[in-house]
Amino acid sequence: MEVKEIKVKSVLSKSNLPIGDYSVNPYVGCRFACKYCYASFMKRFTNHPEPWGQFVDVKYWDDFDAEKYRGKELFFGSVTDPYQPVEAEFKRTQTLLKQLQGSGIHLNISTKSDLIVRDLDLIKSFPGSRVSWSINTLDEKFKRAMDKGASIRRRLDAMKAFYDAGVQTALFISPIFPGITDPIEIIEAGKDRCNLVWLENLNLRGEYKPVILKWIHENHPELDDLYHQIYVNKDRTYWQQLDEKIREYARENGFIYVRDDDSVRAPFGELPVINNYFYHEEVRKSAKKDK
Repeated sequence: MEVKEIKVKSVLSKSNLPIGDYSVNPYVGCRFACKYCYASFMKRFTNHPEPWGQFVDVKYWDDFDAEKYRGKELFFGSVTDPYQPVEAEFKRTQTLLKQLQGSGIHLNISTKSDLIVRDLDLIKSFPGSRVSWSINTLDEKFKRAMDKGASIRRRLDAMKAFYDAGVQTALFISPIFPGITDPIEIIEAGKDRCNLVWLENLNLRGEYKPVILKWIHENHPELDDLYHQIYVNKDRTYWQQLDEKIREYARENGFIYVRDDDSVRAPFGELPVINNYFYHEEVRKSAKKDK
């Protein structure tokens, strides 16, 4: 594992993501080494010869005026996990949170770790904070094959700690592997500890597409035809049928269910709001055409 410390001009960068005005990544690279991670493209810009997941650059930055970001939403973890194992030693995420405390910014943090519980009180001090945990299986064996994040049980326990403390939490069921991930099973496991459920399909592109298809062939050859249909023939039938299945589940169990292209945004209730992002790429393309 290659770990080095680097100096950067700023740890905040303007974001085009719909979930934040600024992206915040206190590290380059990620020890969790998710096989499906889109952020592996970062290697093109960092000149790291190591495989994705085998290097981390620890960022250091100058002091800055946090007040200039008042009212803005900062998304922690767009291309790295802010609570990956090196955070226990270097505490760059914690340091930044302390620098931002009292500035009036809104936090949005995404992680696969339970180390974040260390900073619960600090995060709670930011009004309207939101923390999401990525969980796409309850099968620890499959989890270990795909990423080196905390166990599913530890993620669920961390979510419960934040939920009970009054911090808004999201269960991010992503990426959904066709024929493997059971979103309803995961919702059932997490519905008592989250305000939101986000659903996102597995998108295969770039260097990790052949990696995932090879893993499917070697471990689930019975799914080869399905994955060929979805990722080679570009057939959306599977996602449409899963959308309808979850919509019916939501209706039968009293959940509010919305799609990314729905105009309705429901208030929080006793049950989490389920938001389906299967179609977010289509929505963005449509929005660009409208412009």
